[in-house]
Amino acid sequence: MVNKSDLKQQKLFSELNDAELSTIAEKIVSEKYAKGTTILKEGDPTKGIYLIHKGKVEISKITPDGWKQTLAFLAEHHFFGELSVIEDRIMHSADVTAVDDSECFLIRKEDLRELEEKAPAMMYKIMRAIARVASRNVRSMNEKLMKALISY
Repeated sequence: MVNKSDLKQQKLFSELNDAELSTIAEKIVSEKYAKGTTILKEGDPTKGIYLIHKGKVEISKITPDGWKQTLAFLAEHHFFGELSVIEDRIMHSADVTAVDDSECFLIRKEDLRELEEKAPAMMYKIMRAIARVASRNVRSMNEKLMKALISY
């Protein structure tokens, strides 16, 4: 079982109390990836939300003309895969590669669905954390878009 103090450091679980962390800890699977390993490929079945415990990952997509476009680099305590889970997608929509030796905690989509029914207050806290990160990402992308438009 994953250590509760390690989970408390994760942005996704920062608002959870000890009892809620214990509930989540029972459902978490720890996975290790060597530097350069593909964690997810676009089109892979959606497994759940990955939380970066150690290391760094790159999220990217391949453009229609075959070029790799990096969307983000994420480091410890960040998470990915949440959009596929929230949108009920069958498949992931981007590639994720370990930039460094990395360890990720995985909470499976089935376990999240179960928590929605059995622990809605806890899921509210988790969804609020996802919304905060998504909001920051949208604001950041808006700023980049505005700078690109102004410099055009």
